[in-house]
Amino acid sequence: MTDAAKPADSRREGSLDAPFRHALAWRDPEFYDLAKVEAEMDRVFDICHGCRRCFNLCDSFPKLFDMIDESPTGELDGVDKTRYAEVSDACTLCDMCFMTKCPYVPPHEFNLDFPHVILRHRAARRKADGGDFVREQLGDTDRNGKLAKPVAGLANWATRLENKPVRALMESVAGIDKTAELPLYFSKTAGDRLKKPVAPDPAGPAFGMRKAAIYATCFVDYNAPDTAVAAVAVLAKQGIETRFAYPECCGMPQLEAGDIAAVAAKAERVAAELLPLIDQGYDIVTLTASCGLMMKFEWPLILPENEAVKRLAAATRDISQYVVEISKAHGLAPGLTAPEGGVTFHNACHSRAQNMGAMSAQMLRLIPGAKVDVVERCSGHGGTFGVMKETRPMAVKVGKPAARQVAAKANATLCSDCPLACKHLGQLLAVDLPAGAPPPREAHPIEVFARAYGLI
Repeated sequence: MTDAAKPADSRREGSLDAPFRHALAWRDPEFYDLAKVEAEMDRVFDICHGCRRCFNLCDSFPKLFDMIDESPTGELDGVDKTRYAEVSDACTLCDMCFMTKCPYVPPHEFNLDFPHVILRHRAARRKADGGDFVREQLGDTDRNGKLAKPVAGLANWATRLENKPVRALMESVAGIDKTAELPLYFSKTAGDRLKKPVAPDPAGPAFGMRKAAIYATCFVDYNAPDTAVAAVAVLAKQGIETRFAYPECCGMPQLEAGDIAAVAAKAERVAAELLPLIDQGYDIVTLTASCGLMMKFEWPLILPENEAVKRLAAATRDISQYVVEISKAHGLAPGLTAPEGGVTFHNACHSRAQNMGAMSAQMLRLIPGAKVDVVERCSGHGGTFGVMKETRPMAVKVGKPAARQVAAKANATLCSDCPLACKHLGQLLAVDLPAGAPPPREAHPIEVFARAYGLI
């Protein structure tokens, strides 16, 4: 919900009305005034100090509370404001405090939105000091993917964990933790593999009724093309006409870095390119949770006046959400077979933040006889947060409880709407699996669904 839908009486407890978020005033020079940002952080942090319900989420809150408790006064006024950056840097912008814990979000009169205060702080620091060069280069995902494509084999050889000399060099020069498993690149991207349209099955229950444009996302296009192939195969099986539509990255890496202007520019360009498809009757289907969150929620808060962005947000569905929607409206094509050994679904934070329910779990439970267990603890990854030497220890610390839950489920397959979260948890699992137990197969939920049809 945006400001336009704000209830008339903002003094009521937040639990009595639907929460909403304010549009980001990123064009206002005061948005980047560090003194005013720190004054707002004072207000927000003091409320958090008095509440502490978020103590067991990300590392931001334990850091903040320890700073306060160890200060000379035992209150926020005893904390040096230069240390606020430590709280900011520990935040992955997962939104779980806003979505699941905080009783003071709008319309409560305290008007508290911790993640967006952190985002504003990062934007102000970036404006004052410049961005983190290495992280911003890593965040240029489209450029990196295009550069790696013709030398994918060499890039994958260089970045594998077993290549200790190169990984040690990467850690010393670029700060990329040598123990972090990095994504693979492919010489044939999702766009390459889906150049030729896949004909919809005329026997499918939705034949002639739906069309879907697959916004593959940068990660799927360059690092996980099998996910896009699986999504198209499943939708074609339902009789849905599909086409590949990936103009450029959604801007989540730039959002995490506080470069909101860059995100706005991406939103404008992507919306302008996808709007003609919406006019032609296509639904927009995203393949990773972070991109769905950006397109449906963050972009409209950054560009609330942009009608194209609003229309795109309304037309966008995550892939699992879309399959569940198809099943309810038209039914599903027959032929699904339960995955052997069961499936553990990790409900990623950026999926939960969309407030749509555990759609991938719902989708997987449409498979007759499927054993599906759900883990809702944060993986701790958060984009570059899980791979940089400075922040990886926090990512491991936050992710370990989720990894222990996954290990306890003892299923043969681990899947997540966030492929980086899945990879991170898969790596953490090694220390929690019973002796001799094989690690679970890692996959995107739509890949599990496609295998259940025998499509991949």
